[in-house]
Amino acid sequence: MKKLAIVGAVVVLLFAAIIVLTNMKNADKLKDNPYETEELRQSTIDLLDDKNYQNIILPDALADKIASGEGVVGYFFSPECSHCKNYTPKMMPIAKDLGIQVDQLNVLEFQEAWNTYNITATPTMIYFENGEEVARVEGDAPDATTRDFFNNIVLK
Repeated sequence: MKKLAIVGAVVVLLFAAIIVLTNMKNADKLKDNPYETEELRQSTIDLLDDKNYQNIILPDALADKIASGEGVVGYFFSPECSHCKNYTPKMMPIAKDLGIQVDQLNVLEFQEAWNTYNITATPTMIYFENGEEVARVEGDAPDATTRDFFNNIVLK
């Protein structure tokens, strides 16, 4: 019985240590995060240091950019979306190579974006110009489709 209690105590201590270490790591990641809050889901926290998710924009800032009339590429993703996890690392280098700014809005954290921008699936990339939607690409598109979108729509 003593052995069982000792093993149980060790297991509890290990879980407690894991929780403490995870919280410390999360606290470090949350410093100066672009979401302006520390109330984020773990899947979002995990992306904070991912090089492919460094163009995060907040909903009001995106709406202001669109309303200004300038050309805006909005990329709507969820950190829990397997298609986003596959597409983003392919799309962002293409955008960088072409010199295109892609503003990334996390629809997991900002649920209202689904209705505001008529998002039906993630990932969705929309190009706005003069305050209006011009074109969109939905899903894990092939590289050729992404390049065509950037070259023929965004850079036209």
